[in-house]
This record gives sequence, structure tokens and C-alpha cells, in this order.
Amino acid sequence: MKKIVIHSPGGHTHLKLEEHPDLEAGPGQVVVSTHAAGVNYADVCVRWGVYESAKRFVGWPITPGFEYSGFIKHAGSGVTRFKPGDPVFGIGFFNSYASEVCVSAKHVYPIPAELGLSGSAAFPAVFMTAYHALFQLVRLPARARVLIHSAGGGVGSALVQLCRIAGFESVGVVGSSHKVSYVRELGANHVIDKSKEDWSRRAKELVPGGFDAVLDANGTSTLRASYELLRPTGKLISYGSHSILPMSASGRMNYLKAAWGMIRMPRFSPVRLFTDNKSVIGFNLSFLFDRDDLITEGMDALLRWVEEGRIIPPKVTEFLLENAGEAHRLLESGQSTGKLVLLMNRNANPS
Repeated sequence: MKKIVIHSPGGHTHLKLEEHPDLEAGPGQVVVSTHAAGVNYADVCVRWGVYESAKRFVGWPITPGFEYSGFIKHAGSGVTRFKPGDPVFGIGFFNSYASEVCVSAKHVYPIPAELGLSGSAAFPAVFMTAYHALFQLVRLPARARVLIHSAGGGVGSALVQLCRIAGFESVGVVGSSHKVSYVRELGANHVIDKSKEDWSRRAKELVPGGFDAVLDANGTSTLRASYELLRPTGKLISYGSHSILPMSASGRMNYLKAAWGMIRMPRFSPVRLFTDNKSVIGFNLSFLFDRDDLITEGMDALLRWVEEGRIIPPKVTEFLLENAGEAHRLLESGQSTGKLVLLMNRNANPS
């Protein structure tokens, strides 16, 4: 098998394509011959060495990747749901940038016709993150008003769709004009192009009474303003800190600027929280892998909405596995829309 291995933190050149022994399925596990692997910003953070669950549970060397699609190669003892050749996709705890993955069968799902192979590899991490944020982490009122940062990206575009399904009024914020029409097509009620206007002022004009929730993965650059946009009882939900992770063209992180970003990170006093009657909540999906109840509930709902045609398959841009560095470069640029995936085989048929 071949896989991307990172031996130490650094830039794009630290993504090394290597040959390794084929995998064997243990009890309750399956080995999947991978067609594609989803690329997420978390993978970039893994490469930099700043992703907490990677440091805590894996260390170096590490193969990034949380999601994949492909075909069952082997099924371990006790697995009756799948047989060799079945097309499947699923969530993995790292290791998905590889031509084979060995995972628990309980986190594997048949591929819906609506998603296809590449679409399935781009689906579970971002949609499960969005589902957990909107429906498991908090309870929002009917017709809630929700502000979504980075609405044209992977998680952001999933949040827009789930807000539409839930009947929430969503305002998406994007950083480039070419993302505006895409976010509108997904169902956002309003889209703010912050490359052309002051996003916080425009958000106040659109929802003068304040938002029930703001979803923010930016960190330092927007958290304070996001908090101020909440109505009483509103929730600021943080699931990343992109703006404190500046990088060079080579993908190397600028640790001095990152440290400055941490110093500038807003602090939320408990006293202010209860006097403002607002909440600040953070989460990381990678720490939920032992919560089978939450993952099962979320994936069951999401796949039902896919089958009902209520979820639009993610827009996918494909790269070959050996070009993982180029995929990371595009993701870091902020210019991508939808999701990026890595194809394992040069001859793979995109789908």
C-alpha cells in the first residue's frame, strides 16, 4: 500500500508518499481499498504539529486524513454488514491519506448513489461537524438566526445546508466574491462578501436584534465581533482558529505571528457571560470518536437527508495522492469552495 506520511512538523514538502505493508482487518474491523480521501483544514494543522488530538493520541510519524471512500477489501471476524467489493465510505481517526485504511466497521457506511465515490469521501467530516454544532452541541429556537463564517468552505457550506433544512435563517460570510453565488445556491438567506464590505456592520443591518448563534472557525480576527453580534441567550460556537495560524508560501507556519495571535485572542470572563446572558462554546470533532451514539445519530440523519434530496452533494475538487501538497496549498489560500479530495489512483474515474 502507499500512503502519505509526515515525520515532523513543517511545510508542504513534509508530506511524503511512501510504500508500506498492506493492512489486516482485526475483529470488528474492515480494510477498505481507498478510492479517495477528503482533505480538511484539520489535516493542515496536523502537518504543522498543532492539532491537539494528533499530538495526544498519535505523535510522529503520522498519516493525516479523517474520511475516505472505496471498496471493502477484507472484513474481520464478527463483521456481517459488509463483504469484499462493497462500495463504502466513512470516518477514520487519521490515516485516510492512504490506498488502504483499516477502521471499525461501525463507522463505515454504504455509498449513496447521490454522492458517488469522490462525493462520499468529501462528506462525513464536514457534515458531521456541522450536525454536531447545530443539533447536538446546543439547542437553538425555531427559526433561529445564524451567522456562518467561511460559508463557502467545507464545514461552512455544510452549515448553510443544515440551517436550510432546519428552517433557520442563515447569513453566510465569505472572503471572495466568487463564493457568493455558490453559498446562495446552497440556501443561505443572505451572503456577505467581506472583501467588499464591512462584514460585522452588514450583519448588524441584516439582523439588528442579534443572532441566536454565530459559527466561527477564524479565531482572533473575528471572535470578538462575533460575540458582540449575539442576542441575549445567543451562542458563539468556535471550532477552529485559522487566523492565528499564518503560513508562508511553502506552507511553513510563522510561529512568531501565531504567538502574537494567541496573545490577542479575546478572553471571555464568566462574569461577563452571565451578565450578557451569552455563551461561548468550543468543540473538536476528533475527540468524539468514542461517542458512537452521537456519530450514529448524526450520520443516520445526514444520510436520510441525502436520500431525500435535501442535501446537495459537496462541490469537489480532485487531486492525486502524490499532489497532496498542492491540495494543502489551495486550502490554505482560502480560495477553494466546497471540498478537496485526494484520488489514490491516477486512472481512477472521478465520480
